[in-house]
Amino acid sequence: MKSYSPNFGIDNHRAYQVRSREEIVTLLRTLVEKNQLVKMVIDEESEVFVTSILNVDTQNDALIIDSLVDKEINRRIAAAKILAFETTLDKIRIIFSTQNSTTCIQDGRLALRIGFPTNFVRLQRREFYRAPVVEPVFCLVPLPEDIGEGSYRLSLSDISSNGLAMLDEKKMLDNTIGRDYFNCQIELPGVGLITTTLQIRNSYDLNSFNGKTKRRLGCKFINLSKSMLADVQRYMIKLEREKNTHSSDGV
Repeated sequence: MKSYSPNFGIDNHRAYQVRSREEIVTLLRTLVEKNQLVKMVIDEESEVFVTSILNVDTQNDALIIDSLVDKEINRRIAAAKILAFETTLDKIRIIFSTQNSTTCIQDGRLALRIGFPTNFVRLQRREFYRAPVVEPVFCLVPLPEDIGEGSYRLSLSDISSNGLAMLDEKKMLDNTIGRDYFNCQIELPGVGLITTTLQIRNSYDLNSFNGKTKRRLGCKFINLSKSMLADVQRYMIKLEREKNTHSSDGV
């Protein structure tokens, strides 16, 4: 069986592999307890699906994950040789891969039983932290001449010191890895306007439980000035403070 290590846009991820079974089990069980959503890739394809881990079955070396609405996708998952997953837990990115998927019943509903992770990566370095953007924040991307004029507005899903992710719901932009978009403008609430070149680093089509599809574009800041980098970091601190305030209020 082929051994596959997913990277989800991270280079040299092997340096952060977790080899302790006890630690892996603990992290997986925490994902179950927090009902954390995870992104899933089938056989190294570009399409990404969203699911959750329902149970960690250590006796049978298996994980139980939620099935999707689309029966054809469930068949593809069951037939897959490799399933790759990525999620975030307390500012830590978790990436792992599994094999051997079959259908099963969990708590009276259809689910999928997959093999215990054959590869597990835990990324805790500060530069990998991505702050989720919960308020409406938009990026204006000047359109190239070949697809029109003016600017195309995309909503942000997260932001980091290195770049951001935005949703191309109309799938208008060329998502070729390495493609540069110049003079992109992002108005960060409470901070100010930043202007930068964005380079496409990864692209996923996100399929939600309701069957709707969105394209997520992971972008890297190119030649971002020190003052604008400081603005991005200020905005990330602002998001973190707001998150902590909501948590303390029990929201």
